[in-house]
Amino acid sequence: MNEKALHTLEFDKIIGQLAALASSQPGKELCRALVPLDSPAEINRMQDETAAAVERILKKGSVSFGSTYDVRASLRRLEIGSALGIHELLEIAKLLENTAVVRAWAKRDRDEDAEDILTPMFQALDPLASEVAEIRRCILSEDEIADDASSALRSIRRSIRAAGDRIHTELTRIIASQSSYLQDALITTRDGRYCVPVKNEFRSQVSGIIHDTSRAGSTVYIEPASVVRLNNEIRELEAKEAQEIQVILARLSEGLAGKTGLIRTDYDMMTALDFIFARARLALDQNATRPLIAVDGVIDIRRARHPLIPKKKAVPIDIRLGEDFDLLVVTGPNTGGKTVSLKTTGLLTLMALAGLHIPAADRSRISVFREVYADIGDEQSIEQSLSTFSSHMTNVVSFLKQADEDSLVLFDELGAGTDPTEGAALAISILDFLHQRGIRTMATTHYSEIKIYALRTPGVENACCEFDVETLSPTYRLLIGVPGKSNAFAISKKLGLGDDIIRHARSLLSEADVSFEDVISGLEKQRTELEQEKAGVERTREELETLRKSLAKKEQELTSRKRNMLSDSSEEARRILKEAKDYADKTISWYQKHGGNTREMEQERTRLRNRMDELGRNVKQISSASREKGRMTASDIHVGDRVKVISLGLTGTVSTLPDGKGFLFVTLGIMRTKVRLDDLIPVEEEEITAPGLKRTSSGRISMAKSMAVSPEINLLGKTVDEACAELDKYLDDAAIAHLEQVRIVHGKGTGALRKGVHQFLKRNRHVASFRLGEYGEGDAGVTIAKLR
Repeated sequence: MNEKALHTLEFDKIIGQLAALASSQPGKELCRALVPLDSPAEINRMQDETAAAVERILKKGSVSFGSTYDVRASLRRLEIGSALGIHELLEIAKLLENTAVVRAWAKRDRDEDAEDILTPMFQALDPLASEVAEIRRCILSEDEIADDASSALRSIRRSIRAAGDRIHTELTRIIASQSSYLQDALITTRDGRYCVPVKNEFRSQVSGIIHDTSRAGSTVYIEPASVVRLNNEIRELEAKEAQEIQVILARLSEGLAGKTGLIRTDYDMMTALDFIFARARLALDQNATRPLIAVDGVIDIRRARHPLIPKKKAVPIDIRLGEDFDLLVVTGPNTGGKTVSLKTTGLLTLMALAGLHIPAADRSRISVFREVYADIGDEQSIEQSLSTFSSHMTNVVSFLKQADEDSLVLFDELGAGTDPTEGAALAISILDFLHQRGIRTMATTHYSEIKIYALRTPGVENACCEFDVETLSPTYRLLIGVPGKSNAFAISKKLGLGDDIIRHARSLLSEADVSFEDVISGLEKQRTELEQEKAGVERTREELETLRKSLAKKEQELTSRKRNMLSDSSEEARRILKEAKDYADKTISWYQKHGGNTREMEQERTRLRNRMDELGRNVKQISSASREKGRMTASDIHVGDRVKVISLGLTGTVSTLPDGKGFLFVTLGIMRTKVRLDDLIPVEEEEITAPGLKRTSSGRISMAKSMAVSPEINLLGKTVDEACAELDKYLDDAAIAHLEQVRIVHGKGTGALRKGVHQFLKRNRHVASFRLGEYGEGDAGVTIAKLR
C-alpha cells in the first residue's frame, strides 16, 4: 500500500492509537509496523484474532503484557555459551513470570468446547517455573545477590562480616585510647578501607597509611597499621565474592541455555498476543465490529463512523460501492461532510485490510484492494512552484497510470482550481476513463455537469450530503441515489440577501440549470416523504408485533385459567359423588343391622332421599358449570381422546365420532355407553415423557403444551450457557408443535451470544438449517432456524 494514501487518509493516526494500547515495547513496535494486506486469508486470520481477543476481554477482563522485554540478544548470547548479567537474567525472569500470569488468565473459567484461534498461542506458552524460581532465589534485585545463592558465597560473606567486626573493634579501641589526636571520634572509609580522622598536627603520633586529606588540610585520614592486615583480608574476600557471583550467574545462565527455544517462543507469542489484544482494545474503544472481507470489489459499510471524530459528534453514514455501480459521485455544499464521507470510506477500508475492526454496524462488507489511491485536501506546493490544480493533477496522472480493477480511487473536488467549464469536462473525462476500466471510484464535486453525467451513465450513481436549509447546517448524512443541491440561493436568502438580488441571480441562470435544480429539489422532497412513510410503517410494524405478543400471552393465561377451573370443578364433583357413595354404604349397613324395624327404615329412607336430592342438585350445578367452561364441539373431539362423562362422574375413551344428533359412544372400563356430546369434558392426563416424545397413558401424543408454543424465543440478556439451555427446551417444544421454522432473538452486541447460539444449532437434531435475519426480520440480531 502506498505511503501517500496511508498519510492522506490518516491511517498513521490510527496506528498511533493502536500502539498506545499495547503493553510492551515489542508489542508497540509490531503495532507501528502494521500495514494493510492484500491476502484475503491473512486478513481474515487477523480479523479472527481480533474478534477472539475482544470476546476474551469481554468475558474475563483485560490482561497485561507489560513485562514482555526484548530478550532476543540475551538468548543469542546464551546460545554461544556466554553468561548473562544480573539485569539480563531478571528481564528473562520477568518475561517468564508475565507468561505464567497470561497463561493462567487464559485458563480461567475456560470452556473446553470454546476454543478459538488464540488457543494454540496460549497453549504454546511455557513459563519455565523452576528456572524462574531459581533466578528469584539467587537474585534479590538489580544490585543484590542472595547469601543463599551458594554455600561458598554464604561462607565468604560470613568471613567478610567477621573481619569487619574485628576491624571495628580495633578502631574503637584506637579511638578510645587516642581521642586527643583525632578530629572526630568516628570510623570512616577511604577507597574502601577503614580509617580514622586524625588532626594534621598529630599525624606522626598515629602510625599507619594516609589515604586522604581534608580540603582545608586540617585532617588526615589514616588507616592504622593494626588494621591494615584485616582490611587486606576483606579486599581478598570481596574479590572471592565477586568471583563466586560470576560463578552463580554462569550457573543460572547454563540453566537457561538449554531452554532458549522455549523462551524465544514465549517472547514471540507474548509479543504477538500483546499486538492482538491492542487491536481488540482499540475495537472496544471505538465500539467497532468485525467486517466481512470480500474479493468482489464490493463495499457495503453500514452506519460507518470516522474513528478520529469524537463518538458524540460522528454521524453514522451508509456507504455502498461496487455492486450496482462502481463510481459514486458525492455532491453538496461546503462543510457538508463530503470530504469526511470520502475519508471514512478510505480509512475504514485500510483498517479492515489491516486486520482491525471498523466503527460500523455488524456485517459491514469491505473488499480486498491491492492499492488505495487518495487525492484529498489542498496539495499546493510553493517549493515546487505548483498551484493547487497542478498538484492535484499530478496525483491524478499517477493514479491513472497505476490503478487497475483491484484498486480503490478517491478524489476530493476533482477538477477544482481551474476554469469551471474546463474543470468539469476534464473531471467527467477522468471519471469515465476509470469507469470504463471497472475501477471502484468515489469522487466529490460541485459541478452540475458531473451530476448529470452520473444520472445518464449506467453504473454511475449520485449521492449527496444532506443539508438543513432552515438551520443553515449540514446533517452529515450521506444519501445515495440523490444528487446534491447547491442551496446557494436558499442559504443567501436565509442570511438576509435581498430578494431583488436573488431574483436577478436566478434570471442569469440558464433555463436548463433552473430545471435541473428543480428536479433535484423534487427528488429531495420525494426522498423525505418516503423516509417519513418508511418510519411510520416501521412504527406500525413494531406496534403490531407488540400487540401480537400481548394477545398471545393473554391467550395462554386464559387457557391456563380454563384448565384450572375445569380441574377444580371435576375435583368438587368427585368429592360430592364420593360423599354420596359413602352415605349409601352407610345406609346399606344400617339396613342390614336394623332390617326388622320398618318404621325406622322408612324414616332413614326419607333422610337418604333428601340427602341424595341435595347431592344431585350440587352435581347438576357443577355439571352445568363444567359444560359451560369445558363445552366440547364435534371438531374438538377425536377417537381415542380421554374424556369425562359428567353425569356419571366416570372417565373413559372416545370410541366413535358424534352423529348428527350429537350422540357418541364412550368406553368406560369394560362398558361401552352412548352419551351426549355436551355431557363430556376433556381430561388432562398425566404425561409420560421420553426423549424426543411425550405420550399420555393412553398412548396418544399430548399436544396441550405444543399448541401454545410461540414461533419466537427471546434470549437477550442471557449468558451463552443460559441461552443454550433455554433454547434446547424450546426447540423440543417447537418440534412437538410441528413448527416449520422459529425466530431466535439474540441481539447484535459483541456477537458472542450469536456465535454460541449458532454452535448449538449446528448440533441440535431438530434443526435442518439456519440463517441470520434479513432486513425487516431483525437483521443480524435474529437467527431464523428451519426445523426438520
